[in-house]
Amino acid sequence: MADTPNTPDEAEMRARWGGFAFTAANAKQAKKVIARYPEGRQRSAVMPLLDLAQRQVGEETQTQGWLPVPVIEYVAEMLDMPFMRAYEVATFYTMYNLAPVGRYHVQVCGTTPCMLRGSDDVMAACKNKGMVKGKTTPDGMFTLTEVECMGNCATAPMFQINDDNYEDLTYDSASAILEALAKGEQPKTGSQIAGRQSSEPEGGVTSLAAMVDSNHDYRKDY
Repeated sequence: MADTPNTPDEAEMRARWGGFAFTAANAKQAKKVIARYPEGRQRSAVMPLLDLAQRQVGEETQTQGWLPVPVIEYVAEMLDMPFMRAYEVATFYTMYNLAPVGRYHVQVCGTTPCMLRGSDDVMAACKNKGMVKGKTTPDGMFTLTEVECMGNCATAPMFQINDDNYEDLTYDSASAILEALAKGEQPKTGSQIAGRQSSEPEGGVTSLAAMVDSNHDYRKDY
């Protein structure tokens, strides 16, 4: 697993983020999110609000975003919940970053299915681009993390970069994706095998073929 990332000094963190508040647009979105939950259950909105806060930090820093302690405190106060309860959520899920990350957060799945399908080659591609687990490259471009199952076992190996999944990777395809991102390009997401859709077999659909025919009249099947 990844080395523990380095968090900024407490005083430095509070000096930079102590005055955090949602932008007008995000405050409006936060109210919409909170309104989804019944009276007395507003604390259930903690996960989407932490995500919203992380994205705002990302926009301000031109990175994928992270959650400084004052930002978590802000969300907890908004939901009238103890800071520690919000912090427990932030520390449990790997979708939340507790230390600064780069513009692209590369999360390589190292669980058994991906390992058996070549995740070591994917990790090697990352390392050959100057990445070190738990660290951010000197140019601030990439942060590398090894994570547990990302739910793409049928299209292993894979990595998630920010909000996008890249699957069926090889050393070469992983390297090409990283090179494209470094150039400011947007590489193809999903499976990197030509023609493969979702988790269907590499050779195409072999069962329920009619389900992928948009012109099929399913009413005639019953």
